[in-house]
Amino acid sequence: MNDDKQKPLLEFPCEFPIKAIGKQRDDLDAIVFSIVLKHVPGLSEGSVRSRPSSKGNYCSITVTFTATSQAQIEAIYADFKGCEHITMTL
Repeated sequence: MNDDKQKPLLEFPCEFPIKAIGKQRDDLDAIVFSIVLKHVPGLSEGSVRSRPSSKGNYCSITVTFTATSQAQIEAIYADFKGCEHITMTL
């Protein structure tokens, strides 16, 4: 049987890791955290991991949170895109 409706890629709520990459700066993790916190009330600072690039010029920040909707995820990505300190998101 061929089903015309596709199953959604994510089922909510779910744990979702979101990654932002930017030029190395001391407050990049705080900037990324504050953006995600706007959309995820009660987000813990322990949900943030940062990793510098091999040459130390860039840093990737991963925030893992419980996503409640696709709209929530898209809103975070939109805010990342509007931030001058974030050059790429995954």
